[in-house]
Amino acid sequence: MRSICRIGRSYAKRLEPPNTRLINAGIVTINDMETLQACVAYENANRGRVQILRRLEQQVNEIRSQED
Repeated sequence: MRSICRIGRSYAKRLEPPNTRLINAGIVTINDMETLQACVAYENANRGRVQILRRLEQQVNEIRSQED
């Protein structure tokens, strides 16, 4: 089982690169709702960037459409 600290670093690696192209690349590699929810929580707790939260929402919608 991964520790909370290690999990937090994983989300930071996805959401804290220096430019949005790298952040988007990290987001599109997420393929499960649990990880997306954790990334949304991480973003809300740390930065709250609307653009990133919208991109995470788009990925949620993409995963949901694939499940249908």
